[in-house]
Amino acid sequence: MPRMSDTNPKTKTAKKKILIVDDHAFIRQGLRDFIEREEDLSICGEAAGRAEALQLCAEADPDLVLIDLSLGGDSGLDLVKDIAVQLPDIKTLVLSMQDEILYAERVLRAGAAGYVSKSAHPERLVEAVHCVLDGGVYASEAVIQRIMKTVRRVDPGGDMISCLSDRELAVFEQIGNGLSTADIAKAMNLSVKTIETYRLRIKNKLNLHTSTEMVQRAVQWILDKKG
Repeated sequence: MPRMSDTNPKTKTAKKKILIVDDHAFIRQGLRDFIEREEDLSICGEAAGRAEALQLCAEADPDLVLIDLSLGGDSGLDLVKDIAVQLPDIKTLVLSMQDEILYAERVLRAGAAGYVSKSAHPERLVEAVHCVLDGGVYASEAVIQRIMKTVRRVDPGGDMISCLSDRELAVFEQIGNGLSTADIAKAMNLSVKTIETYRLRIKNKLNLHTSTEMVQRAVQWILDKKG
């Protein structure tokens, strides 16, 4: 009777495979060095952008993809959505410098199984990876508490930026970074007309009357995030 080889990659002793997606080579190397200290984890590949990451997902069949939200001209959030739809058996975990309270809930809604801030202690990353690989969902206590308050989406006096859709938020961030409508359209691979539509929606949702007010609000938001 045929017997399964002890070297079969699907045995219990097989290491879990992690794919790193970040547009900075220095950070990818640091994550690789840190993660591979764990006896049960290995890095099966690295990608700098969305298309490369999807290709490696198909080729390397990772158990988990570790994704940064900012991938140069690409969107890490869109990559999370792509994997959730195209490769639902692959888990995703976001590691980012973006505002945790604002982005973590969006990330989880998009299909990711967790969110870790790059400002967190490195041990939290390993904790999050193991949690997600074990079938759990990982987020900070502050994010969990916010998600549980689903009855009131925006607190009185709170930041109404949370009302923006994912695309609108991406455009708003680019505005705050000083990009023109044409530059934003090029960066996001969209038409100028589409970006103008997003700008109009942003103004309406934030109760802003002029483009100047919107730019000022966006710039202030960027400064507050950095501050």
